[in-house]
This record gives sequence, structure tokens and C-alpha cells, in this order.
Amino acid sequence: MFGKWVEVEFDCLPLRSVSRIDVPLDASPTFEQFVLRVKAAMAKHGAHNTYYLHRGVCRFHLTNDPLIGMVEFSFEGTVMTGQKDLKTKALELKVELTRETCDWLTGPFVELLAETAQRAVMVEFDRYIEAGDLQKTEDRIKAIEEQSDAEGGFLGMYL
Repeated sequence: MFGKWVEVEFDCLPLRSVSRIDVPLDASPTFEQFVLRVKAAMAKHGAHNTYYLHRGVCRFHLTNDPLIGMVEFSFEGTVMTGQKDLKTKALELKVELTRETCDWLTGPFVELLAETAQRAVMVEFDRYIEAGDLQKTEDRIKAIEEQSDAEGGFLGMYL
């Protein structure tokens, strides 16, 4: 039996962990664009209680057969939390339809699902916080930075 109607996956970059936002000289065009999007998010929303989600996928299963009725969106953007990082307060995501197995899909339905994807991301980010994954991510970044500092190097955003 197929049990999950909505699947949400993402990578999370706590913006307070970004200490440098310059683009490396040897960066690929794709990575350069990513750095510029993170930089723009920081300029707009700040670094405190903000997180940049990237490589995000939100997949809806509209039937019990994944080969029929699946609609998938990609997303990237900023999530803002409250002062204590306990709950999502707002988000600003770019959401795009990436694939579907739903031959009855119409434009207005795609728009509805794109909005629903944003709400699903809010729910999943709250679950991410509750599961302690946010703290684990911040602890891992801190350990990498401490190791880098001890070795006299800098990793910063280019982890």
C-alpha cells in the first residue's frame, strides 16, 4: 500500500552560518548563480532566523499509483522563523512544476498545487525543526568551521 500523499525534500543552509558570500574565481556558472541567490536572500531577509532551502522537491500523489497522478515541483528560497527558531513564520520560495504523471492536469490546478507546495514546505520545515535536524545542521557547520580555523583555512559557504 502506498502511504505518503505528499513528499517534501530539501537541503537547508542556515543563513547565520554564512560568513562570506563572495563567489570563488573558479566557481561554475551554476554555483555562481546559487551564491548570488543566497546573497540576495541575505540582503532581503537578513541572516538571523532565516534559512535558505535549495534542491527542494515537493511531490504530490493524487492516486494510489505513483505512475498515475503524481505531480512534482522543485523549489528554492528562504524560510523565516520566530525568535527562538521553533516555528516557521513565513517563506519566500520559487516553485516550479518539474514533472507529472497526471494527464488531466490544468493550469489553475497547477497554480493551486504550487501554492499547496509552499504550505507543505512550511509543515515539513516545522517537522525538521522539531526533529532537531536544524540543530544538527548548525552543529555540523560549527564543527567544520572550528576545524578549518584550527588548520588556518576557511571553508565558509563552500562546504
